[in-house]
Amino acid sequence: MYTYKTSGVCSQAIMFDVENNKLKNVKFIGGCLGNTTGVAKLCEGRDVDEVINLLEGTKCRPTTSCPDQLAQALKQWKLQNNK
Repeated sequence: MYTYKTSGVCSQAIMFDVENNKLKNVKFIGGCLGNTTGVAKLCEGRDVDEVINLLEGTKCRPTTSCPDQLAQALKQWKLQNNK
């Protein structure tokens, strides 16, 4: 399971797995439970690049949000896994 420490949002971290470039087992640590659970459920089984394209740039705080942080986490995962 990959863990990403978030920045600038209420959640402290995001954890997820990727299988065949599909997002699995998405869990936000902290944050607004209803919103983060909803985002996690909507992203489950989707292609990593699709999720990045959908969520990157979404704002809640002045510069980021929990969905944007998930996009950033996936981009970092891709860099670390040469995808």
